[in-house]
Amino acid sequence: MLYSEVVMDHFMNPRNVGTIADADGVGEVGNAKCGDIMRIYLKIKNDVIEDVKFETFGCGSAIASSSMATEMIKGKPLSQALTLTNKAVAEALDGLPAHKLHCSVLAEEAIKNAIKNYYDKNGIEYNEEQFKESAHEHGHCDI
Repeated sequence: MLYSEVVMDHFMNPRNVGTIADADGVGEVGNAKCGDIMRIYLKIKNDVIEDVKFETFGCGSAIASSSMATEMIKGKPLSQALTLTNKAVAEALDGLPAHKLHCSVLAEEAIKNAIKNYYDKNGIEYNEEQFKESAHEHGHCDI
């Protein structure tokens, strides 16, 4: 079997799907040419992610990665959400096929972009190093 039961569950029954109209931070990553586009919405109170929603246009792995990543950061302080890695997302999903690992990278980057958006909108200072793009290929397509 190519996909774990956890991946299939998060693909068939994704958690936290939707938008937050008055989101405190929104992050979008992806490549329309590839088809994987991920948007993360954050509701933040006292530096804690009170609510998180996502919209993902993409393959099953992208949807499962978004779903798992949002579950992993919900209710967590921003400082903790910023440490979420694509590796942790992939491990929580019981692994992803090698050619689908970029989906977990997108989830990590969308979350970081949403937090950065929140910081920028509120004039909160942050360390640029925390938001460095991962060294994955942005142009990578495996349609």
